[in-house]
Amino acid sequence: MSEIRDVVIIGSGPAGYTAAVYTARANLKPLLFQGMQPGGQLTITTDVENYPGFPDGVHGPQMMDLFQRQAERFGTEIRFEMVQEVDFGARPFKLKTDMGEYLARTVIISTGASARLLGLESEKELMGFGVSACATCDGAFFKEKKVLVVGGGDTAMEEANYLTRFAKEVVIVHRREDFRASKIMLERAKANPKISWLLNAALEEVLSLPDKKRVRGVVVKDTRTGARSELPCDGVFIAIGHEPNSAVFKGQIDMDETGYIQIKKGTWTNVEGVFACGDVMDKTYRQAVTAAGTGCMAAIDAERWLESQGR
Repeated sequence: MSEIRDVVIIGSGPAGYTAAVYTARANLKPLLFQGMQPGGQLTITTDVENYPGFPDGVHGPQMMDLFQRQAERFGTEIRFEMVQEVDFGARPFKLKTDMGEYLARTVIISTGASARLLGLESEKELMGFGVSACATCDGAFFKEKKVLVVGGGDTAMEEANYLTRFAKEVVIVHRREDFRASKIMLERAKANPKISWLLNAALEEVLSLPDKKRVRGVVVKDTRTGARSELPCDGVFIAIGHEPNSAVFKGQIDMDETGYIQIKKGTWTNVEGVFACGDVMDKTYRQAVTAAGTGCMAAIDAERWLESQGR
């Protein structure tokens, strides 16, 4: 068991790194656990065009590298460890990682969210063999191929547009005719000549070649008539949203029915000294800039709480 830390930050996306910058500059010597995906969702994002200060855009991984370097510059201790268990029932708080146990006076949760999948057995079997949830990671494998993108939100539109850099044809498959995507993202996709649309269609199965190492097509169901048909393709990209990475905190702090951490005021959870920021508590905006903003708020909330405790 190590010494008691004033601030432990769990997660390393825009929210976590911003919280680290602010708490480090306040001389609180934060310890940050990066988790399984250092940098968060932006490490699987291509061009970020809407973050202030980057008029020409910036690649997501490059932005997260800059965030990390800035946090380290002010003295943040960063560890590539995964928090597996927490105890917020007594003070100091206890955290167990895959490498050891830690004590903390305050904890800032910034674990973000993860891509949601359809839950099909064939989707699971073929993940990495033609099925993907990350166009940035796998798009280059589908040069001059036909791929499907499943979803109707901004994630689906962004993935589809990105995939047209490589694929000869991109088909957006969506259960309805209405879209959750923002107007600008939807218009951008509709204006792309490589993108076609299969609406009122639900993906029911991913089909593979006999060796089960490559996708050959999918089975889709017409959501109006129930009729099923096969659609040939070379790859399937799932883009149906995200789930908050909050399972490790279940039973420790309040969450809503979908797992998003509930906030009382600012970034305060129902446990004093535990704060949450970024996509793990934000189901409405889910942008890098809003995540960073709440990371700043969490850092200030933690600093003020520590001051109120005489630290």
